[in-house]
Amino acid sequence: MARKEKVQKTNAMRELERAGVAFEAIAFEEPDPSGVRDLGVQIANMLGYDPGQGFKTLVCVAPHGGHVVCCVPSGAELDLKKAAAATGEKSLSLMHVRDLEPTTGYVRGGCSPVGMKKRFPTLIDETAQLFDDIYISGGRLGLTLKVNSEALVAFLGATLADICREDA
Repeated sequence: MARKEKVQKTNAMRELERAGVAFEAIAFEEPDPSGVRDLGVQIANMLGYDPGQGFKTLVCVAPHGGHVVCCVPSGAELDLKKAAAATGEKSLSLMHVRDLEPTTGYVRGGCSPVGMKKRFPTLIDETAQLFDDIYISGGRLGLTLKVNSEALVAFLGATLADICREDA
């Protein structure tokens, strides 16, 4: 259930505030992940928004060691070949979870495309255009941010592209 108490600010919230990008922070109790195939869809259903509006953040590594941030709907799977093509990379692989916090400052399940230690090229699946507002991680477990999709793309300098697997 969503909680209404004051939410402690995260780096993601601070950066959006500094840039004048409006958002709504929604704290919630993390559901039990055991036996759940797609936690993001469960969270969307729990908070009452379309699961297609909820975007998970995945960090990828290019062959030369560079990083690319990819945001895809929570019920979808990232197509690494499409993402590589969209960034002009030869290939991409998912970052190992042990490297996530040292690289981004965020933990698995609480990784936001906003407020990372360093700005990386960012891809957002083109389906974000279908919604005025989308939901992204707030930068910690149990926190989501509702933000205007166009404002988020502009703030991040993100590229909208078809980066989801067709068979997902």
